[in-house]
Amino acid sequence: MATDAKALLRTEMILKVRSGQMTAKAAAEALGVSRNTYYKWERKGLQAMLAAGQDEAAGRPSRQEAAEVKALRRKVKTLSAKLEEMAQTAELRLMLRILERRDAKKKQKESSDSSP
Repeated sequence: MATDAKALLRTEMILKVRSGQMTAKAAAEALGVSRNTYYKWERKGLQAMLAAGQDEAAGRPSRQEAAEVKALRRKVKTLSAKLEEMAQTAELRLMLRILERRDAKKKQKESSDSSP
């Protein structure tokens, strides 16, 4: 059965159950799934129907909104690059501290070894 046909059958079963023409158990059996799976599908289907029924703003988005979105994308790109640079700087500083500590320990050991 094609995917569209399966979706249509699920929708039909959900509508029949919700209108009292069929039980959820019978719908689940007709679809070849458990009742839990049927209820999961039903919940998703009803949520999708509610979302599709929401009013949307008429027409195209304003040019001003599009310009704002572009500006925000540029800003995000810039900030992401700065964040990456800062992360690399922090990593380099950590490595430098580790090397400085190692060198300090090495010098301390050398001076204690050369002491009489």
